[in-house]
Amino acid sequence: MIGSGGEKILLAHGSGGKAMHELIESLLLPAFRNPKLEPLGDSARLELGGRELAFTTDSYVVDPLFFPGGDIGRLAVCGTINDLAVCGARPLALSCALILEEGLPMADLEKVVESMRSAADEAGVEIVTGDTKVLPHGKGDRLFVNTAGVGLLPEGRRWLPGTAEPGDVVLINGHVADHGAAVMAERERFALRAEIRSDVAPLNHLIEALLEAVPDVRCLKDPTRGGLASALNEIAAASAVSIVLDEEAIPVRGPVAALCELLGLDPLYFANEGKVLAAVPPRRADEALAALRSHPLGRYAAAIGEAKPFDRVPLSARTLLGSHRVVGMLTGDQLPRIC
Repeated sequence: MIGSGGEKILLAHGSGGKAMHELIESLLLPAFRNPKLEPLGDSARLELGGRELAFTTDSYVVDPLFFPGGDIGRLAVCGTINDLAVCGARPLALSCALILEEGLPMADLEKVVESMRSAADEAGVEIVTGDTKVLPHGKGDRLFVNTAGVGLLPEGRRWLPGTAEPGDVVLINGHVADHGAAVMAERERFALRAEIRSDVAPLNHLIEALLEAVPDVRCLKDPTRGGLASALNEIAAASAVSIVLDEEAIPVRGPVAALCELLGLDPLYFANEGKVLAAVPPRRADEALAALRSHPLGRYAAAIGEAKPFDRVPLSARTLLGSHRVVGMLTGDQLPRIC
């Protein structure tokens, strides 16, 4: 059992994959168990004065701090906003806690703070409280960021992770694996012919557009750590369905696909920071797809799979050759310090 004997924490315990879920389910959930935590959604639901709120928090330890398309500050703001939005909440306010290492260039901190302000403005939310701590040189790694957020849940939005149903169509709002590939390419200093940029973006306005057009969306999830594969495994397991992907329909940019092929890695496990998965009733799939494509962050939206009655395997993919392969949750850590 995790948390007993001589076991130690591994990088894989923060990957978003199998090891992280085992840590949560065997140690953290039993220790903190309560009805608000047990759904293990991206945000908790709290009732205050007859209104329902969503509350979430996340910490960011990305390396490098700056990468094509974003930085640790934009990542922190967008990640927290997206965790609220995929629960159906309208983000209201964020906190910002900075853990700084002695010796961090002030110019780098100024860039990160400005990036956070810009991302918050883009999403239409305010950063209203925070904290700052400084560690001695050598006791940290330049900069860690924690953000928490609260949002208002409109009446009728009561999604839980396990609400997909057989027949539902799985949609995504664009190309997968951009964030993980961008961070990897920058970290390893790969000399690529085409720049790969992170997709990090606040999704609250895109999600509102989708929900206005199709209020009966079954569930939403952002495929961050562990990638598309781990997020869909979570949805399938919680909903007691099997999801079958059409591998050819999954949008992947050419340079990202080439990098993955070169390294022997699967883009379905790369982190995304500007993508949302939606399970929608089949009769509303075309309408939902049109709503996504009407927004700049959804112009490349695609239908990539279908939920079916559970049949032994939570997630599989139909390959280009017409065969099927099992797509399990991420094991190990394909790329640590990704968010």
